[in-house]
Amino acid sequence: MHEMVWVIDVDVRRRASITFFLNNTGIFAEPFETVEEFLGSWPKSGIVVIHDDPGAISSLAQAISAQQAWLPIVSYSEKPEPARVVDAVLDGAVGYASWPLCTDTLVKILRDAGTRSAMAVSGGARQVQATARIERLSRREREILSGMAEGLSNRLIGERLEISPRTVELHRSNVLTKLGARHSAEAIRWAIEASLPALQPASSEKPLVA
Repeated sequence: MHEMVWVIDVDVRRRASITFFLNNTGIFAEPFETVEEFLGSWPKSGIVVIHDDPGAISSLAQAISAQQAWLPIVSYSEKPEPARVVDAVLDGAVGYASWPLCTDTLVKILRDAGTRSAMAVSGGARQVQATARIERLSRREREILSGMAEGLSNRLIGERLEISPRTVELHRSNVLTKLGARHSAEAIRWAIEASLPALQPASSEKPLVA
């Protein structure tokens, strides 16, 4: 395995333990205390191993999407319930381990994540999947999603498209439902992976129907 591994965990003992183990198995790992610290260095490739603190995975996935990149995320926690693992996967994790870690299991999960990452990058698998999801949306819903991906508020999207913020809010709800996204960050990730065009202002000569 040649992928770099980035370990994010606020608990210094867990962080040190995982980093030490990986480095001793020939997998170069670098520790970070928080997602913010990790984003400060922003690597272009590798696998992120992160402790499943509340909101940590979705926050990291959203930040990765904002960089218009994709880094596989592997998470872990103490004796996780199945529902917790499912939530982590929905938030963006591609693998999950239980702490204390079974070292052989962790290495296998990391290798699988690295393989899937290489396949997705080389074959454009994620782009194909994202494009298929985006095609479920109407023209207006795609415009709304483009505005979301740019980080625009409902008010600003409405100004661009000459529709009310309330109408934007209704379209946003439809976008999440059609994409099967649990939150805006997940929908934005699909938009970025599908290379959705930037939001264009409505034409003053031919205003679009809300």
